[in-house]
Amino acid sequence: RGRTRAVAVPPLSPPRAVLEEVRSADTSLARRGRDAARTMHSLWTRANAVVFFALSVLLGLAIACSLSTVGFQGEAVISKLELNSLRSLRHTGSGKAGVDRAVLSFDLEADFAPVWHWNLWQLFVMVVAEYDTPTNVLSQVVIWDRIIAIPDSKQLSLKNMLVKYPLQDQGAGLRGRDVRLRLLYDHMPITGRLYMGVSDLGVQSNFTMPESYDF
Repeated sequence: RGRTRAVAVPPLSPPRAVLEEVRSADTSLARRGRDAARTMHSLWTRANAVVFFALSVLLGLAIACSLSTVGFQGEAVISKLELNSLRSLRHTGSGKAGVDRAVLSFDLEADFAPVWHWNLWQLFVMVVAEYDTPTNVLSQVVIWDRIIAIPDSKQLSLKNMLVKYPLQDQGAGLRGRDVRLRLLYDHMPITGRLYMGVSDLGVQSNFTMPESYDF
């Protein structure tokens, strides 16, 4: 009988050019990996990621802080606002450049504690004089103001307080005018929108200017 003899066939070796191409591709991939790792983990990249993450967190907290006080708009308790005395009414300047200017004092009793909440940074309180003239349907002049911050007292008790700024008209339109004193307070939150509070129409001072200067 004939016997079949197994013959060992040596493995085929890939061509040298193929080996060089595979080795070159592996080296290129490894180099790209190292470059990418150095780029991703550089100091600038890490600092950039930390900063933008912190800004995103701060933005989220600011929005949450603003939304937490939506619908909360307490009103100041203004028990008294009236004219105390009219010190002077004069016409300054000459000709068309002249203007009427009045100096006065007022009394004020107000409690701003109901307005305060944890997102409120400060209040800008002002006393405004309002009057009508043939030239302007409504003239509003700030004659006194004050900033009430967090550590300050929330109550104002002023007696015979002299105005900071004189009541000055654009022309000679103050004599004989009916004037109203009103209290306005601007809310300045830590974050969120600004809005204005106004005293009720029942809490205001109405008086009439004299018909002559230097009364």
